[in-house]
Amino acid sequence: MTHRANPLEYRRLRAPREDRTALIEPPWSDVAAAVETNRRLRGSVAVDIGGVALPALAQQARHELLAEAARYTATYMDPHPVDPVAQPPSAVRDSAEASSASPPLEVLPSRGRLGHSPEPLVFLAGHQPQLFHPGVWFKNFALDDLAKRHGAIAVNLVVDSDTVRSHAVRVPGGTAARPQATAIPLDGPGPVVPFEERRVLDRTLFSSFGERAADQIASLVADPLVRDYWPRAVARLRPTGNLGECLAQSRHQVERRLGLRTLEIPQSRVCQLPSFARFTAFLLAELPRLVAVYNEVVHEYRRIHRIRSNAHPVPDLAVEEPWWEAPYWIWTREDPRRRRLFVGRRGDRLLLSDRHALEIPIELGPDGDADRAVDAILALAGRGVRLRSRALVTTLFARLILGDLFLHGIGGAKYDQVTDAIVERFFGLEPPGFLVLSATLLLPVARPRVTPETARQIARQLRDLDYHPDAVLDGVAQASQPVAPVAQASQPVDPSEASALIAAKRRWIATPPSPGNVRTRWQEIRRINAALQPFVSGRRQELLRRQSETASALAAEAILSWREYAFCLYPEKMLRECFAALLPER
Repeated sequence: MTHRANPLEYRRLRAPREDRTALIEPPWSDVAAAVETNRRLRGSVAVDIGGVALPALAQQARHELLAEAARYTATYMDPHPVDPVAQPPSAVRDSAEASSASPPLEVLPSRGRLGHSPEPLVFLAGHQPQLFHPGVWFKNFALDDLAKRHGAIAVNLVVDSDTVRSHAVRVPGGTAARPQATAIPLDGPGPVVPFEERRVLDRTLFSSFGERAADQIASLVADPLVRDYWPRAVARLRPTGNLGECLAQSRHQVERRLGLRTLEIPQSRVCQLPSFARFTAFLLAELPRLVAVYNEVVHEYRRIHRIRSNAHPVPDLAVEEPWWEAPYWIWTREDPRRRRLFVGRRGDRLLLSDRHALEIPIELGPDGDADRAVDAILALAGRGVRLRSRALVTTLFARLILGDLFLHGIGGAKYDQVTDAIVERFFGLEPPGFLVLSATLLLPVARPRVTPETARQIARQLRDLDYHPDAVLDGVAQASQPVAPVAQASQPVDPSEASALIAAKRRWIATPPSPGNVRTRWQEIRRINAALQPFVSGRRQELLRRQSETASALAAEAILSWREYAFCLYPEKMLRECFAALLPER
């Protein structure tokens, strides 16, 4: 494979600040061309992945993906109206055994606007199974809309290998003038484990979350979606008991009710597909070269973005001979804490280890054939061992193998600058393009809007009262005329005295400074400013009152304009209307 070293491109991506606006890059009008380019690039490569050409592996992977996604979706709702057809014969290996008792459901290859293809056209997005904000949920609506327009099948990846960091959700309450945000627990505290392993620990607490959240926000939002959404989440408790599945499956059911026709699949199931096992076996066999490219690109990213932390965008992969760290997690059913995966090599054998209790041999075949390694990786699940890709490999596999278009949020898009460089330098390929989407929707709470600029203006006016009180007083243009106090002074003042003081200050300002008068000049101007303060005391009181009101309004605005509130705290009607307005016109 060709090792190219094109420099990383700095991309400035920022979440939109204005309410009900979106970041869409590239624009909707470029999607069809981007998809055609991605398909052409993949179809023209001659890269070998563990004994299989990349285009053949991609074709098999998407059939595996769609069959498993339909099978998984069928566990909690009808995966149709995606039409069933016979799955084409495997180009690599038979599909993995079904993880549920339901029969396999296959899906129709694309015959949409992009034309008939021998393989299905697949659009992908993904996120953790949590209560994300509406800007993230917008991706799911865009995924569905774009798939319908271009004759593709939409699949949402539920990234359940990420860990559960919080068991509470921030919910605002109070009044528009004095709001308060409270962390409402949806489950009891538990161990830091992946969503895949996280059970609901307190079913009573979980079941009551919807009512508690709706009560908290009722004074601000009368009809939050959580009232319809949460009973569905509670209904998923009995069949799954898994926190992430309860949240994601019920959210998917709401999407179906709103007209979306997407499939979903957890990343944990993607990691058990034969095509993923072959891709993993290839990366592990080539690990020293992958580590070199990976770390080189990460260092370059930090330099371009001026990042000092060694943990961002991702930590380096460690090399501790004879062990090489792989961009994967590994853990067991008995001990579900994620650990880094290390790989050692002894001839045609790889040793997978967490450097603690696990050490698993994987046999490699001669001449790059990976069949035995694929079998061994697929067999890990039966032994209670979880092998899961980390973020960069997850999107690398999704973009390079699984789909024709990937929809990223801002965070994923920034990190995938690293993925692009890995595709170029490790695989010798031009990276497939992706779409970046994010939206800002604020809670629909009526209130007078204030900005920090208002506070800055008041602060400048207060400063002017200290240093330029003469400019604030009436009659400053004709200082010889009597000057009236601004607003109501706290004590009686003589307007003629103000006129005299202003005239004296103007004389001092007009006097050129010199070594002999510079100190006296400064002291006199300062004395006059102090003497003029009674004439502007009323104005100062007014500004101080406005300053206090503005500080309170800004504190309220900071709570009410937070864009990260869970999507289910918003009214359904508002969400539907906003998303429809942000999607491309029909």
